[in-house]
Amino acid sequence: MRSVRSKVIAAGLVLGVTGVATWQLLPQNAGGGKAIRVGTSDVVSSLDPAGAYDAGSWALFSNVYQSLLTIRTGSDTPVPDAASSCQFIGTKLTTYQCELRSDVKFSSGRAITAEDVKHSFDRIKAINSDQGPAPLFNTLESVKAEGRTVTFNLSAGDATFPFKIATGAASIVDKDKYPAKELREGDKVYGSGPFTLDGYTAGASAELKPNSSYKGQGKISKSAVTVRYYKDSAELDQAWTDRGIEVAHRDMPPAVLAALNPGLKDTRYQASGGTEIRSMVFNLRSGSPVAQAGVRQAVAAVLDRAKVAGEVYKGTVTPLYSLVPAGIAAHSTPFFDAWPSPNGVAAKKLLKDAGVSAPVSINLGVNTRGANIAEAEEIKKQLESTGLFQLTIKPVEKWADFQKAYAAGEFDAYTIGWIADFPDADNFLAPLVGADSSMNNAFSDKAVDDLITRTQSFSDRGAAANDFRDLQKLVAQQVPMLPIWQKKDYVMSRESVTGAQYLSDGTGVWRLWDLNWL
Repeated sequence: MRSVRSKVIAAGLVLGVTGVATWQLLPQNAGGGKAIRVGTSDVVSSLDPAGAYDAGSWALFSNVYQSLLTIRTGSDTPVPDAASSCQFIGTKLTTYQCELRSDVKFSSGRAITAEDVKHSFDRIKAINSDQGPAPLFNTLESVKAEGRTVTFNLSAGDATFPFKIATGAASIVDKDKYPAKELREGDKVYGSGPFTLDGYTAGASAELKPNSSYKGQGKISKSAVTVRYYKDSAELDQAWTDRGIEVAHRDMPPAVLAALNPGLKDTRYQASGGTEIRSMVFNLRSGSPVAQAGVRQAVAAVLDRAKVAGEVYKGTVTPLYSLVPAGIAAHSTPFFDAWPSPNGVAAKKLLKDAGVSAPVSINLGVNTRGANIAEAEEIKKQLESTGLFQLTIKPVEKWADFQKAYAAGEFDAYTIGWIADFPDADNFLAPLVGADSSMNNAFSDKAVDDLITRTQSFSDRGAAANDFRDLQKLVAQQVPMLPIWQKKDYVMSRESVTGAQYLSDGTGVWRLWDLNWL
């Protein structure tokens, strides 16, 4: 793996731990063989890796599927998982090669082959689902399988490629079970991860059983896990209060998170990896009221992020002035540089210069999870108080329906969160504002795409810093997306459970296998 380490990113992922004293081990009764119950308000949009590019789905994927590489706890460097080794071939960063382990098997008992790996990547590109991870593999041109060797041929140098194949997008699926050109239906999973999916009810629960034949960087869990899915933060909080779960992750209500302290009874908690961001995405399709850059710039000029952070999120989030969050190398603040404070006068001039009459009517799509509605109402209040805008909030309860709606251009704008697939500035730019972005908002800009390609060509990520700054300035000038805030990743657990401090660290991996009864 030496060659892999020499090519991948040394990113500045900052991990902060809160309430350290609460992690001391206290004598408790063991779980008596019962499954550890983990609650979340995240949503699994698909059990097929080719059809999902969201946190809830990938959290499950990291436990029931396996990728060639993974990222260990506390690290930001990909290491072999289903592979025994991986490396770039040559110096151009356009050929990446992995050797598949000889002892990895699917839950069906069939040995994984290099052809399964090739099939897993080929179908992502062939299916090209609107909700899938194809945008992440924009540089992947072809995959070759020969013996136990898998060779990835890239269209341009891409130093971030090892990170991409360490994500849920690169989950290896059984070529005999997953169609080549369409998503697999049903609630069965054929993977090789630390757990098998023993039962699944969409929107309700996932029953995970330790996979005794798992071989990889993780470990065979000592306890079964039941993941319980709640429709919103209030339900998750109620489940925690009623002791219906032992671990809570994403997302408790802001007031609950703000009140966390080491003196709470039977509550351990951690706040780490503050790289989750939230943005407003604008629909640039012809006929949209925000299709003109001047309108989007006017919204950016009046948004008061500090009020959103303080009044809606009780200080548990931090105002964000670029798509690249603080804590990630190459972070800058181009939106603050342009509009250091809310400025209605500047916004009015921007609209006038664009030849747009006020008020501009905008419908804002919002998924109803968490504090999203309260956030939308605060944004509506701010924008309408200037007299320049009129907002109509369009709430959508089901995450899958929300994804389909914004992909179809049904909203003039919508708000959405983004959790890093890997800790590099590229992951906050290429899939969000690059060609065929996962935001489905019709934004396209050759200068942006050229800069993205250039930043991916540097194996020394520090050498890409100037290009990343220029790229962020271009985004701030055109405003296809408007960053609002970033936050830490909070995990809460009962004292009877160990390992919750390793569950999530901002790298996109959900380590349920580290959970155990004390």
